[in-house]
Amino acid sequence: MSSGPIAVLGECVADAVVTAAGNGPYDLTLRVLPGGGPANTAVALARLGTPARFLGRLSGDRFGRLFADHLAASGTDLSMCVAAVEPSTLAVADIDAHGRASYSFYAEGTADWQWTPAELDLGRLTGAICLHTGSLALARDPGGPLVEGFIAAARPHLTICVDPNVRTGLVPAEVYRDRFPRWCALADIVKMSDEDLRFVLPGMSIAEAFDICHGYGARLVIVTRGETGAAASLDGTRISVPAPFTLVADTIGAGDAFTAALLHNLSADALLGSRLPEIPSDRLREALTFAAHVASLTCASPGADPPWSRDLTPRALLPPSP
Repeated sequence: MSSGPIAVLGECVADAVVTAAGNGPYDLTLRVLPGGGPANTAVALARLGTPARFLGRLSGDRFGRLFADHLAASGTDLSMCVAAVEPSTLAVADIDAHGRASYSFYAEGTADWQWTPAELDLGRLTGAICLHTGSLALARDPGGPLVEGFIAAARPHLTICVDPNVRTGLVPAEVYRDRFPRWCALADIVKMSDEDLRFVLPGMSIAEAFDICHGYGARLVIVTRGETGAAASLDGTRISVPAPFTLVADTIGAGDAFTAALLHNLSADALLGSRLPEIPSDRLREALTFAAHVASLTCASPGADPPWSRDLTPRALLPPSP
């Protein structure tokens, strides 16, 4: 195991949050915030203090400049990004009474999916200890199959983490179900939400999903369950942690912050770098508890706005009370 940056490959998306303008029944306001699951993860990693290298295709349009400024201001390394000529992707988020977001996408011909083989060379991962990817960049064509091949080529050199982050408004559920076994076979860590689970393994309980994912090849499988907390299985050893109580502004970026916090916590003890070592149950519980805390802080702020390391309390590092 070695120290080094965590590389995150995937999309940047302009999250336009819909609110009533107050000037009439047909007036709406769109508040545009930088988002996209992989970009959110890179930002959260950097803010927690882990060197984060983002591998994305950044448009030169107004939204692309917003993404670059946001990522750089959080301390993310953008030196391996691609300067894309295509426009940025726009996602319109509608927030329900519980803070949960549903999305409509404007994504045809946008920058995030247009990867070429020349842009996905392993030199972009030099020195990295982990590659995290998933979400739309892995599922959406034409770039998705190339990203999958990039993971396969990178796998001998570092730890692989995948989050399917299902978005059926843009990619049919059948595509995720078809590719999910291959992603598990390539990944050391698979993290998904309970909503993702219902799409990729419909009708399966969390316990059944753990067994299936292990059978495909993933060693550490995590399912986040919103206010219920998270459940994980490492080679069949099951662990659950609660979610801290928080006043939810919305849940945008919470799952991405969870993933970032988990990888940050594991990397602190040099547990990333190749295939996962044996991790004691107490140590894994600590990492999951920390990740749940960071996710809860993200829920307390509108949009994908994960905390900085200075925002964390010492209690975040402690396991939950029995």
